[in-house]
Amino acid sequence: MQFGQTVVTIGREYGSGGHEIGSQLAQLMGVPFYDREVLTRAARDSGICEDVLSEYDEKASSGYLFSLAAGVSAAAEGTGFSMGMPLNHRVFLAQFEAITKIASEGPGVIVGRCADYVLRERSNVVNFFLYAPVEGRIRRIMEVENLSYIQAKDRVRRVDKQRQNYYNFFADGNWGHRGNYHMMVSTEGLSIQAAAELLLEFVKKFRT
Repeated sequence: MQFGQTVVTIGREYGSGGHEIGSQLAQLMGVPFYDREVLTRAARDSGICEDVLSEYDEKASSGYLFSLAAGVSAAAEGTGFSMGMPLNHRVFLAQFEAITKIASEGPGVIVGRCADYVLRERSNVVNFFLYAPVEGRIRRIMEVENLSYIQAKDRVRRVDKQRQNYYNFFADGNWGHRGNYHMMVSTEGLSIQAAAELLLEFVKKFRT
């Protein structure tokens, strides 16, 4: 089945399987998949080292937000990657530009990084948000990353908070709010394949 120029974005709670489900969905659709690939593209196009992009990837600490706030007015007045702009803001803009270019090149599946917000004016974009009960996500992270319960619980809490802060600042909205997405899916009890097939069915109907 051909999906034309359809672009799928996936927001996700940490441990809900967003990366794996997104990858499987892209395979089912026969389209490119972008997760950390967004960073590679952003590094290539912006000239910012990929290690720097990775360091600030979907993170917005209090210091980060302070530096962004200091430069946001100047950034709004200009274009490109001004050397006078805070590095943290340049990192976000590099990802913003990369996502925009990726969506312009054809269909694909993009995970995280405010992609639903970046592409909000496009009619060919389907936005999903994946979530699951926290205990299940902790257990999954324990298994996938070989962590203790305490370590996994702390990591789930910390990464969710980082993603929430990042999204809420840059996307000017509420991370995980139902109004931002076409469909929200609990992945509890679903295999990666089953979840991807569920999203695929929605994408098919979205195009009709």
